[in-house]
Amino acid sequence: MSMSPPDALNYERFQQLQMRLDMSRGKPAPEQLDLSRALLDDAAAAGFRARDGFDCRNYGLLLGLPEARELGGELLGVPPAQVVAAGNSSLELMHDALAFALLHGVPQGESGERSAPWRAQGDIAFLCPAPGYDRHFAICEALGVRMIAVPMRADGPDMDVVEALVREDASIKGMWCMPLYSNPTGAIYADDVVRRLASMPAAAPDFRLFWDDAYRFHHLTDTAHATLDVIAASAAAGQADRVLMFASLSKVTIAGGALAWFAASPRNVAWWQRCTSVRTIGPDKLNQLRHVRYVRDRATLDALMARHRALLAPKFAAVDEVFRRRLGQASGVRWNEPEGGYFISLYGPDGTARRTVELAGEAGLVLTPAGAAFPYGVDPLDSHLRIAPSFPSLDEVRLAAEGIAVSLLRVLETDQALAT
Repeated sequence: MSMSPPDALNYERFQQLQMRLDMSRGKPAPEQLDLSRALLDDAAAAGFRARDGFDCRNYGLLLGLPEARELGGELLGVPPAQVVAAGNSSLELMHDALAFALLHGVPQGESGERSAPWRAQGDIAFLCPAPGYDRHFAICEALGVRMIAVPMRADGPDMDVVEALVREDASIKGMWCMPLYSNPTGAIYADDVVRRLASMPAAAPDFRLFWDDAYRFHHLTDTAHATLDVIAASAAAGQADRVLMFASLSKVTIAGGALAWFAASPRNVAWWQRCTSVRTIGPDKLNQLRHVRYVRDRATLDALMARHRALLAPKFAAVDEVFRRRLGQASGVRWNEPEGGYFISLYGPDGTARRTVELAGEAGLVLTPAGAAFPYGVDPLDSHLRIAPSFPSLDEVRLAAEGIAVSLLRVLETDQALAT
C-alpha cells in the first residue's frame, strides 16, 4: 500500500487509497503473538505431570493447578489460596461471576451466609465509569443489569458521585473497575480513589467491586505504574468480601489460549468453587502447566513485556505524532498519551464522533463504533473515539492515524461551513 505524503493527504485522497483495515478492537499483532511461540513449539516438552506428580490430562483441581495459582498469586500480589487459575479469558470469569451472583447470591456479612440471589431482589444496577470498557457493558445488557454511568477522570472514577450513589441506593450491587491504564482512557486509579472504593459505605450489604486488572503488566514507558492493593485495602476497611479481581495473560502470551485468574477473599473463593462445581470438573491444566513452565515468575514476565513494549510503543508514538501535526491546532480536539494499555482516546467537539467514524468507514477504515465506551452505546456528547493501534503494522497505523485525522477535519470543515 503506497502512502501519499502526509501533508498532502486530504479526505478525498484518503478515500482513493481504498484501505481495508479494521482497527475496532485492541488485538495483539502477529509479531506480539510470535513472542510466545515457544508455548506451541515446546508444548510436548512441558509434559503432563505437575510438580507433585498429578496427571494434568485428567479431571480434577477445580480451582486450578497449584503452581498456576501460585504464579497468579505472585503476579497479582495475593496469597495463592485466594487465587483461582482458569482458562484463557478473564471476560468469561467476569460474566460467570455476575451470572452466579444473579442466580445464587454472594457471601454477605460476618457469617458469610449467602445473600438472596440478586435477580430475586428486584431491579439490579451496576455503576459504569465512562468512557469505559464496552464488553463490561455488554455483560450487563445480556444479563439484564441496569447500568448507571459515572464520570471517569485521569485518576479514576469521580468518587463524590460514586459514594453518593452507592450510599443511598441498595439496588446498586456492583461497579466495574479497570484500575490501571483503563480501557479506553488510560486512567490510573489514585491511591485515595482505591481507598475510598474499598471503604465507602454501601446501602447494599452484598455490594461488589468487579476489579478488572486487564493491563496490570502492559506498560508503554519505562515506568511500571501500579495501583494500591485493593484486596488488602478492603480487608483493612472491614470489607474483605467486597472485591472480585480478574486478570489474564491473554495479551501477554497467546490471546486465544492463555491463562486467567480470579482472586478474592477466602469466602468469595469458596463461593466460586461451589458455583463452578456444577458446570466443570476442572480447567485445562495442560495449558496451565505449560504457562507456568514458560512464564515462571515475575522477572520472566517483565522481560517478555519489555519485548511487547518495543513493538507497541512506536505505534502509539506514531498516532500521537500524526495527531499533533494534523489536529494540534483544531479547536475542541484533544487526545490522551497513555502510559500503558492498548488504547488512545480521541475527543472531538460535541456531535462529531459518529460522523468521523462513518467517514473513516466509507474510506475503508473500520473504527470502534462511536459511543461504544458508554453504557447502552450512547455517548451523550457524541465526542469520544477509541483508537486501537496494536494490531496493524506500524506503516498502517501511521496511515490510519492520518485517515482518522482527515475524517475528523472534514467533519469540522462541514460544521464550520454550515455555521457560516
